Amino acid sequence: MTRVPNVSTSLGRSAATLEAAAAKLGERTVAVVSDIATQADLDALKALVEQQDERLDAVFANAGICEKTGWRYHQGCVLHDVRHQRQRCVLHGSDAPALDERRRGDRADGLHLLQQLSFYNASKAAVRSFIRTWANELKGRKIRTNVLSPGFTRTRLMDNGLKMDEAQIEALRQHVAQIVPLGYMADPSEIASAALLLASADAQYVNGVELMVDGGLSQI
Repeated sequence: MTRVPNVSTSLGRSAATLEAAAAKLGERTVAVVSDIATQADLDALKALVEQQDERLDAVFANAGICEKTGWRYHQGCVLHDVRHQRQRCVLHGSDAPALDERRRGDRADGLHLLQQLSFYNASKAAVRSFIRTWANELKGRKIRTNVLSPGFTRTRLMDNGLKMDEAQIEALRQHVAQIVPLGYMADPSEIASAALLLASADAQYVNGVELMVDGGLSQI
């Protein structure tokens, strides 16, 4: 989701999900069916922002696919799909409209490691490297770049990507309650609040960091 003065633009590939988000965010929200990993879609977004004569303040790139792959499983197509889905999302997003010398903004993505997700983890490590490099590379444009690294969060990725059923999700929820200092699995809104913090003026001197939003799990 990007935000410009008094207007928020919600991007995604599902029209139904976008319409629901727009209804929740209010009448100043513009929903755009778009794939941030597709250059043509980014060009269309750029045209939309320029047409409204607005400034792009922040870009939050949050996309990826997740398939269980052990260290012995090196099928090229899986590596290509997982790595390119996330890396292209962030790389293409870095060419988002209005991120030029006259603009200031923030970018964020996530990094967290799980077993049997070698390629998924590697793609996120690459994003972490991108962000650290861009923090220095984009200094002349006054653009901040940060990584938002969430912990266990109940999202549809568990259903659609990891193919978990309700019993497995509940078992994971109970496991998380035991290992996470705060004692529960995060709601997506809690991750969103951290993203808004990074994109806000309250974090204007925060640059090149990895913000852990995992209930304290990584600290123990």
